[in-house]
Amino acid sequence: MEHLKRRQDFLAAASALVCAKRGCVVQARDRGDDGEARIGFTVTKKLGNAVTRNRIKRRLREAVRTASGLDLKRGHDYVFIGRAATATQDFEALTRDLVIATQRLNEGKSDPPRDRGGYRAAKSGRSGAGGKKRDGGTRQNRQ
Repeated sequence: MEHLKRRQDFLAAASALVCAKRGCVVQARDRGDDGEARIGFTVTKKLGNAVTRNRIKRRLREAVRTASGLDLKRGHDYVFIGRAATATQDFEALTRDLVIATQRLNEGKSDPPRDRGGYRAAKSGRSGAGGKKRDGGTRQNRQ
């Protein structure tokens, strides 16, 4: 089983099917080839310092390695995203969440997309958190 290494692969998986469970979020993308399944693990900095994030990643890796019934399809990329509950959840429950999430994704079922605009976007009707426009051009363009 190969691992995802490039940011581009993680971003491609993020725009595909998603299934969220208590212990983790799983994203799956059909690459359109017949190659071996590839997996990636990620944990956001919101969850804590490096020690905490690495502990969560290690638990996820071990759960994927030992989970019986985990069917990773050929030609697919899977990204396992750690959550706060990943660090404390019972290991059997974590592996069960992984198996259920991958089964749902393999069946083509995904969770509905979430609106990530936040309070300001909902209030003003705009998408995006800040609502500021920046053209990023030179000083001459801004005058």
